Amino acid sequence: MSPSSVGELTAFLREADLTLSALDDPAVRLWVVRGAADAVGCSAEASAVTGTGTVTGTAIVGSTGYELSADRRHALVRSVAVHPAARRGGLGRRLALAALAAAAAEGASDAWLFSRRSGPFWQSIGFEPADRDALAAALPDAHQVRLFRETGQLVREVAWHRALTSEPR
Repeated sequence: MSPSSVGELTAFLREADLTLSALDDPAVRLWVVRGAADAVGCSAEASAVTGTGTVTGTAIVGSTGYELSADRRHALVRSVAVHPAARRGGLGRRLALAALAAAAAEGASDAWLFSRRSGPFWQSIGFEPADRDALAAALPDAHQVRLFRETGQLVREVAWHRALTSEPR
């Protein structure tokens, strides 16, 4: 992802009130979906998540990503967000499932995430509440885990887990 795209993604995720740490780290896999600002919901459909991470020329309307544990068995899903004007059309679900599929293709068997506000969404794609300490033990070097430990935020986080061998409900 180019430095300018990282800057745009940072602004997009700041608006969504999501963690901004390590967006420029190559170990963090990130993708964005772009759409025309005046037709954000419709244009997002035409811009699939790409291998390069971006489609140029329009505003970010969605993002997704993950980082793997050192043994590549666990993925921490992160940065899943959809612009408010593009919500309720299934884009968030497609983005989340794309991240899960990519993580599984890299060998991950378990997906984890932190979310205090979006539990029903994550449950709709097969995640279940999990022990935050189990998440931290599975992904001790993940940027979010390290940040949350350093700042004392880990105790306030809500963890979620899903096996990647199962299909979403």
